[in-house]
Amino acid sequence: MIWVETVIQGLLLGGLYALFAAGLSLVFGIMRLVNLAHGDLIVASAFLILMVVEFSGLNPFMSALIAAPVLFGFGYVLQRVVLNRVLGNDILPPLLVTFGLSVALQNGMLELFSADSRRLPAGGLENQSLNIGLATVGTLPLMTLASAVIAIFLLNRLLYATALGRAFRATSDDPVTASLMGIDPKRIFALATGLAMVVVTLAALYLGMRSNFDPSIGPARLIYAFQAVIVGGLGSLWGTLAGGPIIGVAQTLGAQINPEWQILSGHLAFLIVLILRPRGLFPRARD
Repeated sequence: MIWVETVIQGLLLGGLYALFAAGLSLVFGIMRLVNLAHGDLIVASAFLILMVVEFSGLNPFMSALIAAPVLFGFGYVLQRVVLNRVLGNDILPPLLVTFGLSVALQNGMLELFSADSRRLPAGGLENQSLNIGLATVGTLPLMTLASAVIAIFLLNRLLYATALGRAFRATSDDPVTASLMGIDPKRIFALATGLAMVVVTLAALYLGMRSNFDPSIGPARLIYAFQAVIVGGLGSLWGTLAGGPIIGVAQTLGAQINPEWQILSGHLAFLIVLILRPRGLFPRARD
């Protein structure tokens, strides 16, 4: 029974990793952009939500609703003004720019908020649990997994059932042809990054309520996001939803055997999948 509970806890942890990875997967799938600042953007979003909580007195959920449009605008401007200038066949310029953005964000947050760890007030949610028969699970982790499923379902519906989604896919496949059909690739890419930042806001909300955060933890969140994206399959949002729980289950199983093996077990699971399936378990079909 202890192993069943361990697997369930790993699935719930994987829901958080899937949220970390969803925005990264969306941006990569549409514009093949590897954003090395993604983890730091999650942490910066958590600090923004915390600022709204402290200044307004609202709960984190309402504060996230206020922060989301701000972060959408930030993502739109970032892509339009900075990242669009370095996109192209060479992947090195975007990597260098987003690495520089990562360093700038970490140092900026350190100056503004100090190195002290913070946490979003969850209003007692962190102490609530539900008995599902096989195990007792925390309400907040269960909400995180449910939010990941809903977010990825909505992103898929957006991509495959709306005019904007068709524009995303057309621009991703061939920006030149899409522009001949009246689509502005730069605007579409900016909208994609803005949308990714909305998902980042959701990831930041649950990160901040479930654990402490400080300006230095962004790179570790980036690693978990990358692993979930690659395990699930590059460009596949549903694959990302599978990749997060796979990493989460590997970590909880490793921790059950030896607490020191938790992070290592996740890395080993990632390495095994990468060796056996270099394109991930559920890669997006090639056109």
